[in-house]
Amino acid sequence: MEKTIRVAVGSDHAGFPLKERVRQYLERKGFDVEDAGTNSTNSVDYPDFAEKVAGRVASGQVDFGVLMCGTGIGVALSANKVPGVRAATCNETISARFARSHNNANVLAMGGRLVDAATAEKILDTWFRTPFEGGRHERRVQKISSIEQRYHPEKKA
Repeated sequence: MEKTIRVAVGSDHAGFPLKERVRQYLERKGFDVEDAGTNSTNSVDYPDFAEKVAGRVASGQVDFGVLMCGTGIGVALSANKVPGVRAATCNETISARFARSHNNANVLAMGGRLVDAATAEKILDTWFRTPFEGGRHERRVQKISSIEQRYHPEKKA
């Protein structure tokens, strides 16, 4: 029996329309989706929603996070402040493939002003079907965690 993948999605106002499409697409594909907001195009601060999603990923309550803001950059920067999160901005499929296979990224960030729904679906498909390769990449991911521990020894990575 295959395990259902749990995904938290979130966005700011600029990413809201894309978040809605992403949420619906993932639900249609059989993912267990948690929506961390926002719920409209009214102006909000992206770090608030990035932290909600990243916290769910870091705590193991979900397997992955998907975040959207105007470019995907702000939510990725914010999510990466949470120990244990490796967020990557991927506005095309090549970055999505390498973020997963080489970096074992656990949060995908996309730009609502840069990515249309059809492209987002291709990015999501690439992201979720690409496994982490391990091997030499595992050593590098461990080094990322080591950096995190040096600067945040009080936090468990």
